[in-house]
Order: sequence, then structure tokens, then C-alpha cells
Amino acid sequence: MSRSLGVVVAVALVAACGPAPNELTLLFVGRSPTAHVSNVTWAPDPDRSRLVAFDDRLRIVHTIADPRLATPVAVAPLPAGRLIVTERTGEAVVVDAQSGKPVREWESPFPASLYATAGDHIVAARSPYFVQLVAEQGSEPLLWRLDTLGHPTHGIGTIHVPAIPYLAQLVNAGAVALDPADEDAVYFAPYVRDEILKLDATGATVWRAQRGLFPQEPDPRFMPPPPGKPRELKVVHAIVNIALALGTGRGGGADQRLYVLGAQDSGATRLRLDVLDPATGRIVTTRMLDGPQAAIAVDRRGGIQILDADSLLAQAPVNGREEFGPPFALPALNGDTVTLARYRGKVTLVNFWASWCDPCREEFPHMGALYRDFARKDFDIAAISDDVDDGKMRAFVREFGAPFPILVGGGKMKGTYHYRGLPYSVLLDRHGLIVQRIFGFGGAAEFSALRETIAKEIRAP
Repeated sequence: MSRSLGVVVAVALVAACGPAPNELTLLFVGRSPTAHVSNVTWAPDPDRSRLVAFDDRLRIVHTIADPRLATPVAVAPLPAGRLIVTERTGEAVVVDAQSGKPVREWESPFPASLYATAGDHIVAARSPYFVQLVAEQGSEPLLWRLDTLGHPTHGIGTIHVPAIPYLAQLVNAGAVALDPADEDAVYFAPYVRDEILKLDATGATVWRAQRGLFPQEPDPRFMPPPPGKPRELKVVHAIVNIALALGTGRGGGADQRLYVLGAQDSGATRLRLDVLDPATGRIVTTRMLDGPQAAIAVDRRGGIQILDADSLLAQAPVNGREEFGPPFALPALNGDTVTLARYRGKVTLVNFWASWCDPCREEFPHMGALYRDFARKDFDIAAISDDVDDGKMRAFVREFGAPFPILVGGGKMKGTYHYRGLPYSVLLDRHGLIVQRIFGFGGAAEFSALRETIAKEIRAP
């Protein structure tokens, strides 16, 4: 599974127009919308597989990490202090913000969904964070209304079917937001079209705003494949809209405008922020941003601050590192029982794998090299198989000749640790606390960065 979207040490707020004032509310971090709950703003941090809560001075006051949060890309508030988190792959994870524990998961109504909320009102759109090539019929709804358990109740609007039906998911994916002051209003901004829509409860257009980016706006299309490579198809399209947010008007402030994070160019190598009047769709102001990532905050009066997302997310969390658990006691291939406590005092990579997992096969040689790079007194690997078939597990181990211990999970590990897919690894410090979660296999570059992190942890006092 590949990972995407990035942002991540010391709050160095790089403001485009002077120092940031007090009582700021984050609207976007990186390319993700945030959620305002009580006096904090929650933002997804997909590169670190966590949620981060900021106070109104943009200090990290809480974090939530869990194996179910593999790559969170958006977050929205639910009643009773809960959050609905959009995973990159389109699932929804309901999290209790107070305890930090997942409450339930929702099945995506689309191949991949993006979720927006306002009170009890919940809407799902086709996610712009993970677009799949799926043909659709013209009768499909543009959006789904969901109940509080995540079940679709009725559709809103109808999709546009492009000349190439397999590009329908791309054409109809987009950012979505709901208006707490108007329960019937839905704002939708297509990912690849120059328009921003306000829809009513039936999906009828209340207003339509455009920026005039293209003199002519064709549907996305396939490029002809290179000679001799008929399967290498690329899609020609322009990224236009990335995320939507409504100003909260928090603390009696007057800011309740619609903020649209979009692209200055077709590849979104530079971003733009358009601010709209939600009643009319009139563009009030536009700010051009310097690069492909930013954090955007507003004060109570709607004053805009453009900040450095990496610096915001790199602050040390106030509650430190969490403990890995539950602790395991598992048989090794030699018959010994190996416990988590055995690894105390060493930096340890706990790796979950299975013989049927192709990325695990690619990952094992890299883990072997990593294991040989460090002394056993400093670093170890606990490689836990989640195979049900003992014979296939042993054949895999013989094939790769793993130099590190293999522990037998017997097909029970996903139910115990709730990870989203394999391979899944957790790097622990010498005290058994979580340094990093790693979802999927990210190739040589990921292991190069992991090697540096391990060396840093070994050197730490």
C-alpha cells in the first residue's frame, strides 16, 4: 500500500503577513480540511498516521494514533465529542476525541469516499484523495446523505458521465462541506472542473461560481499508450479544487465564509485560496500560495494567515509517546515462547506479515539488511506471521532465510491489533513506546529513512 500526502518539529509559524495573532482557527493543514471541536482544531497528519489537536495559539495539545488510522486525509466533527475520519482508501473511522479510541468503522458508499458533517447531517462524496477508474451510469447520485451509523439514506444530485465512462469517478470526485447554519445547503467543488457549487437538499444548484481558469474545459481523457506498451495508460486532467472549509465564527466572530483550497496550475504544484460569500457565491478575495503544501488559519475577524504545515505538525505532543499493546506472548519457530518484554531495552521493529502478502515478500530482504546493520544489544526485529497455514508460513521463511526471529500469530493478529492491511510495522523505543507506525511497504527510500530513525533512537539517552 503506498502512502501519500505529507507534512511534518518547534512551532515556527511562517506567516505571509507578519506574526500570527491569538485565537487562530486552522482551516487546512497540507491538503486536508480540519474539524473544530470545543476549543481545539483537529487535523489529520497522514505521514505520521495520526490526528493532531491544536489550541487557538496553534500549539499541539493532543494526538490520536491507532492502527485503524493508517493514512487519515480529512476529519470532521460529530455530536458527543466524536470525530469522523476519512481514510485515504475511503473508509470512515469514528473516533472518540476524549479517549482517542475508535468507536466504529463505516463502509464506503463509493469506491472511495470523503465525508463532511454539520451536527447530525453527514454527506459522502467521491474522494479526491484516492480516485479509481470505475464506470458509472448517469443515474448515480453525485453525493450520498448518510445516517449516524454511516448508512446511505438518499442521494443528492446526479453525476456527469464523461465521454469515457471509466473516468466517471475522477470527473465526479471532489471536496464537500456542509453549512451548520443551513441544514439543506451542501457545498461541492469538483476535483477536476473549474466550478464551486452550492446545492440544496435535492441537489439542485443554488449558485455556481467559476474562476475562469480555462477558456475551454474538456473532460479528462486517456493519453495514447507509448509504442510497445499498450497497458501504460495515463489520464490527462487538471487538478482544480482540493478542499473546502467554512469559517466557524467561533467566539462570536463574524467569519462564516466559504474557503476553497485549489490549484494555481494543472498539476497543483502551487496552491491558491479563494474566499467566497456562501449566500451568493461571489469570490471575496483570492490569495496565491508559494508551494504545494501549506497550513491556512483565520482569526475571529476572518484575517487569513498562511503558515508552514511541516513546522506545525513537527511539534512534540504534550502527552509524549504511547505504549505499544496489547503485549504479546507468541511461539517462535523453534518452540520457545517470546514475549514483548524480552525486547525491553532495545529499539525494536515489530513487523506483521503473511506469506500471501506480495508487499511482504518485497519487504523481507530490506528487513534482513536492516537487522544486520545494528548490534543485537541495540536493535531487534519481532516478525509476527499472521498466516493460518503453518506450511505456507514455513515455506516463506525457508525461501527468504530470515535472520531475525519469526513469531507465529496463527491468523489472530489483525483481530488483536486492528491494523488495516499487511505489511504493518511499529517501531518501538528502548522503553517499549511507539516511535513510528509504518503501513505498507514504501520501498528502499522508506527503509533508508527508517534506518536513520533507528540510529537516532539508539543514540538517544
